[in-house]
Amino acid sequence: MDLLEFARGPALTLALVVFVAGSLWRLLGVLRRPRLPDLSPAREGAPPKWMAALRAIGRGMWPRKAFGQGVLLISLNGYVFHIGLALVFLGYAPHIAFVHRLTGLSWPALPDGVMYLAAGATIVSLLLALWLRLTDPVRKMISNADDLITWTLTFLPMVTGMALLSEPSATILARDHVVYPGPLAVHLLTLELFLIWFPFGKLMHAFLFAFSRGATGIRFSHRGVE
Repeated sequence: MDLLEFARGPALTLALVVFVAGSLWRLLGVLRRPRLPDLSPAREGAPPKWMAALRAIGRGMWPRKAFGQGVLLISLNGYVFHIGLALVFLGYAPHIAFVHRLTGLSWPALPDGVMYLAAGATIVSLLLALWLRLTDPVRKMISNADDLITWTLTFLPMVTGMALLSEPSATILARDHVVYPGPLAVHLLTLELFLIWFPFGKLMHAFLFAFSRGATGIRFSHRGVE
């Protein structure tokens, strides 16, 4: 078994099992946490809990004016990163083929030019996010090992994937053999490290942000805070 066979076989299976089982374990842990009873009546005119939760989730998508312009760059950079990452993973033809082999699902791919632009913007946004974290005194003080590990394991699949972009995606898919097995294996292994770390680090916010914002919105609405 060579490195590529290992990355496509046992390593991928292990990563997917850890990702799915770990994510479900974290989600179930959140859902099973005890709820504190409401010991006071809700303020007059308070919306239903589900509406308060949805409002808080939506409101959290953009910073309040009270925070000033200081967080505007951080917010915009976050959107560039998340949208770019989604486009690269869901829109690149070889990635769609990869998902199709695993699940049988498929959808139309975006043009290669769009993918190259999205990948470049995502890498730049990641570097900017790291620079902002390391140069801002407050953000640097509250950062920990989880932040740096999460950043690294997100950055590595992007960089190793860019190293494989030497030919159009149609040419890659039409070929019945892998031209660069070593770099492809490294790219897959970095993705698998990302998946293994996902349930245990701050990457889990991709699932948990809705729960935390929704719970905060319900508590604030109960107290009459808009």
